[in-house]
Amino acid sequence: MNYVLFDSEVRTSLLPFTFTRPVGEIRIGILTLREKWEKHLKSGTSYLTEEYLQIKYPLKSGPDTLYIDPSFLPDAELVRAVRALKAESALFLDSVPVAYRSSKPRTASELSELNKEQFQGETIRIVHTWDIFSRNGEALQQDFDLITAGRKSAPIPASNRVIRPENIFLEEGAKVELSILNATEGPIYLGKDSEVMEGNMIRGAFALCEHGVVKMGAKIYGPTTIGPYGKVCGEINNSVIFGYSSKGHDGYLGNSVLGEWCNIGADSNNSNLKNNYAKVRLWNYATERFDQTGLQFCGLMMGDHSKTAINTMFNTGTVIGVNCNIYTPGFPRNFVPSFSWGGAAGFSTYQTQKAFEAAKVMMERRGRTFDEKEAAILEHVFEITKKWRKYS
Repeated sequence: MNYVLFDSEVRTSLLPFTFTRPVGEIRIGILTLREKWEKHLKSGTSYLTEEYLQIKYPLKSGPDTLYIDPSFLPDAELVRAVRALKAESALFLDSVPVAYRSSKPRTASELSELNKEQFQGETIRIVHTWDIFSRNGEALQQDFDLITAGRKSAPIPASNRVIRPENIFLEEGAKVELSILNATEGPIYLGKDSEVMEGNMIRGAFALCEHGVVKMGAKIYGPTTIGPYGKVCGEINNSVIFGYSSKGHDGYLGNSVLGEWCNIGADSNNSNLKNNYAKVRLWNYATERFDQTGLQFCGLMMGDHSKTAINTMFNTGTVIGVNCNIYTPGFPRNFVPSFSWGGAAGFSTYQTQKAFEAAKVMMERRGRTFDEKEAAILEHVFEITKKWRKYS
C-alpha cells in the first residue's frame, strides 16, 4: 500500500505558505500535517502537488494507493475510516473528499466515479491561513498526547518554577533553567536538543521543536509553536513559526504565522487588534481582495525567506509574500507581494539574484544548502506572483 498526500482546493487559501510547499508541509501543533499522518499510519508518504513543487516533493504511487487530503488533521477515528477504504472508493465528510483509494490519481470531478462512503465523525480541517494559529491549541494538545503516550519526560531541572509538571514534556537533550513554566492552560513540549535560556516566562500550550531556542527574557503566551531550529525572544502570543526562522529580539508578535527562513528585526511589532475592535479582513490570493476572517484578533502572515529591518511595524491583518525585505519607517501596506523590497515609502522588485544570495548565506549558517531545486521553486514563485507587484 502506498500513501499519497494530495493538495486539494484549500491550497490557494493557504497562500503564501503553499507557494513553496505542499499543504502537508504546513506545521500546526507540534508536527507538520505530513508528520501527523505518518505517525498515525506508521508509514511514509509522498505528495501529489503542483508540478513545480514535485521536483522537491516527488510522487511515489502504485497500483493500490491511498490518496489523503492532509488538510484534515488525523485522529484514531478518521485514520480507521481511511484505512478501511476498499479499492476504487472515496471517503467524504459531507460533500468534501477526505481520501480515496485508487489505482491512479483522480481529479475532483473523477471522484464521482468511485464508490462513495461518508465519514460520520468530527475532525479539524485547516482551510485558511488563520486556521494555523486559531486551531493551534487543539492541534498542539493532540500532538502532545500522540507523541508522549507511554513515555516519560526527561527531568525538569529544579531551578525552574513549574506549574502542572505532569503536563510538561522534555525530550532528550532539552535544556531549561531558571524559567517559569505554567502548563495549566495547555501542555508544554520541549523538543530534542532545544533550549530555553534563563529568565523566561512561558504559558502553555507551547511547543519548542528540535534544536529550537528561546533566548533570555522572553514572554510567551500559548498556544504557540516554534518550529525546528527556530530562535525567538520578546513577547509572543498565539503564533506559529515554521522551522529555521528567527524572531530573536524584543518586540511583539501575536496571532501570526511565519514561514521558514524568516527573520524579524529587533523591536519589530505587529498589531493583532484593530482600534475600533472590528473583525479583521485579510488578503485572499484566490479572490484577489481582502476577505473577512471573522476574527477580532489576527496579525501577520509572512511567507518563506521574508525579513524585516529593526523597528518595523505591521498593521492588523497584514500578508507578506515570499522573499520580501521590509524596512521602516511607517506601516507598509496590508498586502506585500512576493519579491518586494521596501516599506511605507514604496516598493521595488527584489530581484532573484540578490534574493538567492541572501537565502544561500542564511541557509548555510544553519547547515543547509540552497540548491537548484530551491532556486527553481523560487524562480517559479517569482514568475507567478508578478501580477501583484504593481507598486504605483
